[in-house]
Amino acid sequence: MSAPPAPALAWATADPYAAALRAGHGPLFLRRSDGWLLPLEVERWCARADRVDRDVLDRCEGAVLDVGCGPGRLVAELAARGRAVLGIDVSEAAVDHTLGLGGQALRRSVFEPLPGEGRWDTVLLMDGNIGIGGDPLALLGRAAELLRPGGLLIAETAPVDLDERVHVRITDAHSAAGAAFPWARLGTQALLRYARGWERSGQWTAGGRTFVALRTRSASNSAEPPKRTALISSQRARKPSGESPVADR
Repeated sequence: MSAPPAPALAWATADPYAAALRAGHGPLFLRRSDGWLLPLEVERWCARADRVDRDVLDRCEGAVLDVGCGPGRLVAELAARGRAVLGIDVSEAAVDHTLGLGGQALRRSVFEPLPGEGRWDTVLLMDGNIGIGGDPLALLGRAAELLRPGGLLIAETAPVDLDERVHVRITDAHSAAGAAFPWARLGTQALLRYARGWERSGQWTAGGRTFVALRTRSASNSAEPPKRTALISSQRARKPSGESPVADR
């Protein structure tokens, strides 16, 4: 599938974002062109996985790919449970933080070649990451490429009913960094409207946060050809033992 214009460079070079992750706190926002600010929950992202996070992770199956892993709390929690898990993020600071917690992470965009394509059991799009690229259809299509037939996608949606496409910059409330990049905000109903070709597996609300679980079509009811597997070199992530998508890179 063709990838939308990648916003990775803006995140990767946004000094306020890197500084906030290294400090473990904000303030940090996504700033729309009209001046509206969306607060980013840096403190929660940099803390340990909370009760709501752990409930989501309890639902994960097999090998897990955390897309836009940020500072790595979910990757670290799954790794502590002995699960096969890999985080990807375009921010060097995020990847460094994840590695420092003992998790595995690569500095890479979801739209670039990734390890184990077509073999992941679960893909996570948490903390608003359904907005990556500003094109939900393209992101859902990419997630389907990464998952095995019958694989599970868990996405966190906005807690209100909206379907918004915007261009934003990262700011610490004093200055915005980098070029504007496309982003999307979706409520549950909007995401479900885009999830054509997916099987609904569940939706729930916990701690004021909302989630949707979707499955790719199983091999028995899909006419799509098998997904290709990307074999690429590791970028600073340690190779685990065992046969899993995490190990094959």
